[in-house]
Amino acid sequence: MRVNENILISSLTTMRLGGPARYVLEVETPAEVADAYGFAAQFGLPTFVLGYGANTLGHDDGYNGVIIINRMKGITELDEITFKVMGGEYWDNVVEYAVNRNLTGIEALSKIPGLASAAPVQNIGAYGQQISDVLTEIDVYDSYTGTYKTLSHDDLQFAYRHSLLNTTEKGRYFVISITIKLQEGQMQRPLYNSIERYIDEHDLADLSPKGIRNIVSIIRANKLPDPMDKASSGSFFHNIYLTDAEAEIAEGKNYPFHRSAEGNKLSSAWLIEQCGFKGKLLHGIRVSDKAPLVLINESAKSFDDLARARDEIISAVYDRFGYWLKQEPVEIINPPVKPGMFAGGATQ
Repeated sequence: MRVNENILISSLTTMRLGGPARYVLEVETPAEVADAYGFAAQFGLPTFVLGYGANTLGHDDGYNGVIIINRMKGITELDEITFKVMGGEYWDNVVEYAVNRNLTGIEALSKIPGLASAAPVQNIGAYGQQISDVLTEIDVYDSYTGTYKTLSHDDLQFAYRHSLLNTTEKGRYFVISITIKLQEGQMQRPLYNSIERYIDEHDLADLSPKGIRNIVSIIRANKLPDPMDKASSGSFFHNIYLTDAEAEIAEGKNYPFHRSAEGNKLSSAWLIEQCGFKGKLLHGIRVSDKAPLVLINESAKSFDDLARARDEIISAVYDRFGYWLKQEPVEIINPPVKPGMFAGGATQ
């Protein structure tokens, strides 16, 4: 376990904001996870689990606690279609591993920045696929009881961008590994609208996992900035899900929304664009001119700059349309520590 002191959170997160963290611990084996929480307990400090930092925001005052980073690597084949993936594996490497074996189930999740351990936390999804469709179980460390456990798919209580890990048990579990079960074959048409458009425009016939991965990679590259190139945290706002009654009202007003098995999804990007924010610079934060859900840190120096930009967008959308946008990235804050319990974050 590597112990680092006074590391700027801005160097650990892709939005590149945030003051110093008192300790940053990097764990490379499951046994070191217990050691990391024991280290925090020794000093009476709260903990926050961090991975790639693509869905996490730091505050200017830093974090007077222990940030734990998952550095555990490895993919183990349990059978021809089932794999155990250590949480420190970069997610896109997992997708590449799967499509190289001509397996379907996660190819549409290509190029999502982050670690494998983050996938079940917020139930990552894109272009018609989501991790909850293929995940069977996860191995975790329970920081409340100091024990190692296995949680099943049903235990995780998956919903849109939600799971047990970022709701009722937020901060409790450290994800050591995930197990996914894929399939032979390919995605079936009709596919997600943007994929179908790309296939038609380029007269493509290859719908194999590799083919879909190539398409998704191109679509994302054209729309979403690489966080290593431009400081951002990916999609900053959740899309809005409407009840059937709300969807009827939205349809009467010609608001574009998509009906699917997940529900009636109204595009937050469209709402932001209609309010005139597309491409606009607010307090050093640029609203992407390609994907208005993405906020890019061009010159912001503080979390307060980002918060002001965020709040202006939220207020304008509510004033015009009556919908409250919800922020997707989680924040590293200094929480009160309850006796006998670690305070923690929900992202990996």
